[in-house]
Amino acid sequence: MAETVPIRPQLWMRERATRRVMRALAAPGAAPRFVGGAVRDAVLGRNVVDVDIATPLKPETVMERLAAAGIRAVPTGVAHGTVTAATGNRNFEITTLRRDVETYGRHAKVAFDADWEADARRRDFTMNALSLDAHGTLYDYVGGLADLKAGRVRFVGDPATRIREDVLRLLRYYRFVAHYGKGAGGRAARAARRDAAHLLPTLSAERVATETLKLLAAPDPLPALRLMKADGVLAVLLPEAGGLARLRRLVALEPAPDPLRRLGALVAVEAPTVAERLKLSTEQRDRFLALVAKPAVDLNGDRLAQRRVLYRWGPALYRDRVLLAAAARGASRRVKPLLTLARNWKPVRFPLRGRDVLAAGIARGPQIGKLLADLEAWWIATDFKATRAECRAELRRRLAAHA
Repeated sequence: MAETVPIRPQLWMRERATRRVMRALAAPGAAPRFVGGAVRDAVLGRNVVDVDIATPLKPETVMERLAAAGIRAVPTGVAHGTVTAATGNRNFEITTLRRDVETYGRHAKVAFDADWEADARRRDFTMNALSLDAHGTLYDYVGGLADLKAGRVRFVGDPATRIREDVLRLLRYYRFVAHYGKGAGGRAARAARRDAAHLLPTLSAERVATETLKLLAAPDPLPALRLMKADGVLAVLLPEAGGLARLRRLVALEPAPDPLRRLGALVAVEAPTVAERLKLSTEQRDRFLALVAKPAVDLNGDRLAQRRVLYRWGPALYRDRVLLAAAARGASRRVKPLLTLARNWKPVRFPLRGRDVLAAGIARGPQIGKLLADLEAWWIATDFKATRAECRAELRRRLAAHA
């Protein structure tokens, strides 16, 4: 039996796209409800980004009703009951109520004959079992509302059983602690987490990377990471994570959370090994390795030295590396002026190109690149002030000196 609680209607619930999708799914005796992060964040007064919906309707019926309403339906996971409604303004993931017939690792054989309570009881944590109808009535079958408000991340049912059904729930537990929870959890849950740590290598690298970065995106991931360390999970998941103190200082310094930057603080010199094992995307890997590359920023360098580095790296990478260097050395007083320098940086461009060297009479070949590099270094040493005419004059002077 569900406990029902009214909550104040949310702006995202009244958006035209939301109302349109909910109307398309409305059927006698089968009203849809919001589930997942939108419900959690609505209860806590947080900003809602993604909106998930559950419905008693079968996936095929969902597709038909969306199409009839002129809403594009994408069969993103029909075998497991999931259809995405794409409205242009917002995408809605719609899942049919279901029960697990058989579970095996990351997958399960499901049946679409569950009621709302049965569907709630198959979910991982009590705070994820909440549902909210279009009128603002919250349904709670497993005590999730009290847990959410108290910051308790609690498994639905026996923790060891739920983790064995899907080992990813072990990582999700710590991620939810980072974003919604506090404390170490009950004795049974802690024992189950410790006993399951050795199973983490059975997860795909991509899943591990996604959960790790989501955890690191929390306002303060340190309590969850310390809990992972105490449970013996961090040593299995990320044995290179020796930078908890460095990460603590970074969190205190940075203007906003950045998961990759925080991962760089956590693992530092072991970054190449971590990037390979987590199978980061090419874009993620390149940025991650650039963050921790040597040499580090000289925080005590003069203004010209800082501007030279800004020119080479650009303001975004410079800002990240200033923060990481300060976190590594505990040099917080230098951060603000250097971040201000980066914010006010106006990109500059070296005035000469290869055609200028060719026009001066140098034949094509590798010497053009070397000469341009030497001239660029000279231009940088002028604090980027030498004009195109002055750079060309320096080019002629150098050529004359070697004639």
